[in-house]
Amino acid sequence: MNDTIHEYYLEAGQIAGKVRNKTLSRIKEGVPLLEIAEYVEKRIKDLGACPAFPCNISINEIASHYTPQDYMPCFRKGDVVKLDLGAHIEGYIADTSVTIEVGTNNHGLLISACEDALDNAIGSTRDMVETNHIGKIIEDTIKEHGFNPIKDLTGHSLEQYLLHAGITIPNYKSFFSHTIKKDMVFAIEPFATYGRGFIKKGKPYIFAINNRSYGNSAGEIKQRFGSLPFTPRWVPDIALKELKGAREYYELIETDGEIVAQSEHTVIVNEDGCEVITGLGK
Repeated sequence: MNDTIHEYYLEAGQIAGKVRNKTLSRIKEGVPLLEIAEYVEKRIKDLGACPAFPCNISINEIASHYTPQDYMPCFRKGDVVKLDLGAHIEGYIADTSVTIEVGTNNHGLLISACEDALDNAIGSTRDMVETNHIGKIIEDTIKEHGFNPIKDLTGHSLEQYLLHAGITIPNYKSFFSHTIKKDMVFAIEPFATYGRGFIKKGKPYIFAINNRSYGNSAGEIKQRFGSLPFTPRWVPDIALKELKGAREYYELIETDGEIVAQSEHTVIVNEDGCEVITGLGK
């Protein structure tokens, strides 16, 4: 990885971490989810990056991929909120998430299970390590806390303008594995739940243009976002009903209806370990 690309990643990571941290104090009972999503996306732009995907605000049994479209849903006391956001500089992406409760402290152990699993996974990530080894560490950590990992969701490699670049880091000891190499970039994201740890699909609120996309609006959307995800509220001037064949990011919901927690950082792999680029975000 050359110095310029490394700096792009570092800058994107610092911005993502800073916005993540600054947003947490704004998540309160009665606040519309859309207000938080719009704050995140605007703040990323104000700091000199672009959102890598619509801000995800997934609550309770929804593990991921929910982004609000209007001001109707508001945070409620007791909600377990996954705030998942990404920033990119010239297509080099930093992806990070954190889980908090709204006005209560009933699920601290579940949240800690994810945070500890993330810390342990990061500590084991280095050149030539197998992805299923990291997955086993995540699974063991979560189970030691008395919970189950979400097996249907994974961490993922990142490349320029590619949010999911082909290599996954499972949240359990998978039979399938890839060898991690120096200079690879990964978003590592453990999910933990009280349930069995499987996922069903809800509605799609996020989309992306791919090679199968067509229709009058496909070209304009691709010009704006490339292959990166977008949401209908980002393109109110475009008739999405004309868009065909786009990738749909469905809400991902724990099948037992049990609460899910998530923690995530983006790392750059090196010979002796990895560099966390979404860490403090001061």
